[in-house]
Amino acid sequence: MAASTPHPEADTDNVQARPISLGIDIGGTKIEGVAMDGDKHLLACHRIPTREGNQAVHDDTVTLIHHLLDPVGPNRGSVTVGLGIPGRVDANRGIVDDAVNLGIRHMALGPAVAKTTGLPVRVENDVNIAALGAASQAGDSLMAPGTTPHSEAARKQARRSASVPGRDGPRALPDHDDHVVVFINLGTGLAAGIIRWGRIEHGASGAIGEIGHIPVDAHQFPCKCGQHGCLETVASGSAVEALWPGIAHPLPDLIAQASQGNQRAQEVQDIIGHGIALAVQIVALTIDPGVIILGGGMSRTGQPLLDLVTEHLNRSAACSHFIASLNLPDRLRLAPADLPIAAIGAALAGRMATDSRPSDFIGKEIAS
Repeated sequence: MAASTPHPEADTDNVQARPISLGIDIGGTKIEGVAMDGDKHLLACHRIPTREGNQAVHDDTVTLIHHLLDPVGPNRGSVTVGLGIPGRVDANRGIVDDAVNLGIRHMALGPAVAKTTGLPVRVENDVNIAALGAASQAGDSLMAPGTTPHSEAARKQARRSASVPGRDGPRALPDHDDHVVVFINLGTGLAAGIIRWGRIEHGASGAIGEIGHIPVDAHQFPCKCGQHGCLETVASGSAVEALWPGIAHPLPDLIAQASQGNQRAQEVQDIIGHGIALAVQIVALTIDPGVIILGGGMSRTGQPLLDLVTEHLNRSAACSHFIASLNLPDRLRLAPADLPIAAIGAALAGRMATDSRPSDFIGKEIAS
């Protein structure tokens, strides 16, 4: 287990009884956490491998909380915890169902961690916290079309934006007019997180943003949900792996092969590019956000992914004045690859819950 390390921008010497927000992103292969102060400086980062099962997830989460608090020291104010986890999450009760990759069928994660640590805990779906974390960077470090996300300038910008103080209140958005931000998670599956006025939208049942299971694709590939033609079957990491198999990092290879004239690669690239562009259009036409962020594992492809999606959006715009009028490529951003945006979003979600109303904070009664 790696030692907990302060973030490069950490300022632990000057922390004087400030509130501390812990954010933990529980993923299928790793659990990553951050500690932030009241000015949203990153104080510490830590990650450990994921183990499956209710007890293992509980124990590892508690261990990570202690690791994150160690470098902060005893001179701190109130501590809040935000957790992000895959599966169906009842955020108001801290309950997780069907986190299949973690071996969790049903778990009262929030109350369990709160009881063990004595800290108030907020639990959110992993895509939602990634959306919140990405939205918090939307005015600073997100990559627009034509920008190289791994450039030195981009890295400096990302680090700077993570430690700029002065963003007040519980809002997670920067101080500009993009009050609705959508994060499209291009991971193993496809889903969207919606941030409105700096807060996560949940919908009536928690299914908001599950755009991957809209059956709109003409290829009618079977989906694990039981339907055919779901958008996820042509616009996700698993879709690329299925259509371009046998490659460790299939999307960069697919794009490279297509650019070299490989006809099959060009066919698959068109399917994937059209699918992601369709996801962008669905988000734009149903939610109309000012900023649309592409994140998840596929986003690490960087500028070539943005170029591919922009090309397909431009194709649609070329035959539709209405679509052209939406200026969709101008709304696209690429999530920064060098910031733990999901853990940052979890920390923000935990702090925002206690800043709004006590019932939002799972375990507050247990901790008192």
